[in-house]
Amino acid sequence: MELNTRIFGEAHISDDKILTFPKGIIGFPDLKRFALMYDKDKGSHNIQWLQSIDEPSFAMPVIDPLHVDEHYDPLIDDDVLEDVKPIGSDNLLILVTITVPHDLTKMTANLRGPFIINTDNRNAVQVIVDDDRYEVKQPVYEILKKMKEANEGKI
Repeated sequence: MELNTRIFGEAHISDDKILTFPKGIIGFPDLKRFALMYDKDKGSHNIQWLQSIDEPSFAMPVIDPLHVDEHYDPLIDDDVLEDVKPIGSDNLLILVTITVPHDLTKMTANLRGPFIINTDNRNAVQVIVDDDRYEVKQPVYEILKKMKEANEGKI
C-alpha cells in the first residue's frame, strides 16, 4: 500500500506491517490501522512513529518505555487485553507516546497510556494504567539526549 504521510512523505507499507487497533486509540476511535515507522537516515530505532493508515496526516512519536524507566511494569487488567490475546513475553511489544513541544527540554513520555501490541497477530490496544508509579508527563529529554550520545559514539 502506498501512503502519502506528513512525516515521511510517500511511503510503501506492506500489509504484513499493519497493526490493527480494533477499538481505535484513545481520543481517535475511528483510527484503527497503523504502521510503525522510523527514519532510516537517522539510523536509530529508539524513537519510532505510529503512523495512521486511515488518516495519513496523523502520526505519533513512540518509544519503548524501558528506555524511560528500566523497571516499567504496569499493572494492567487482563480484560482490557482481550483484543490482543494470546499474548506473552515472546510476542509482546509495549510503546508509549512522546510529546515534543517547541522547547525540546520539556519533552515528555506518557507512561500511563501505553500501546500493547501482539507482534504475532499484529493486534493492538491502548490502555490506561491506574498506577501512581507512572506519570502522564514523564520528562525524557535528558534520557533521549544520553541515548543519542551513546549511539553517536558507536562505530
